Amino acid sequence: MRLQFVGAFFVSKRREDMPRSPRVPCKHPGCPNLVEPGKMYCKEHLPMHKEYTRPPQERGYTYEWRRASKAYLKEHPLCAECLLNGKLTPATVVDHIVPHRGDRRLFWDKNNWQSLCKPCHDAKTLKEETNPVYKY
Repeated sequence: MRLQFVGAFFVSKRREDMPRSPRVPCKHPGCPNLVEPGKMYCKEHLPMHKEYTRPPQERGYTYEWRRASKAYLKEHPLCAECLLNGKLTPATVVDHIVPHRGDRRLFWDKNNWQSLCKPCHDAKTLKEETNPVYKY
């Protein structure tokens, strides 16, 4: 390890010697385990949340979905959430109002779709991920 003297301190120039971000709690309700930053679930609970481990194609976001969502955005060009707040913002994302969690019927139900701008979609998704509703 090479150290460089800076002022009154020796400083390492290597990236791996830099302090890491603190670990964060697993997002599964009641789990005390800590995970690396950027991860959602610990190894114990990751298999229970397959929506985070499967690639988009396997979750149903195929060519057919891209074609259908593009058509929906043409029909509904404004963000539904922004409209409720009196703002006119172009929509860029088709959102599932009730998360489908792999349910194909709910995935393709157009009554469960809404057009949102990316900031509104990201805020809604974050809220759903931090306060998930589980059915047992």
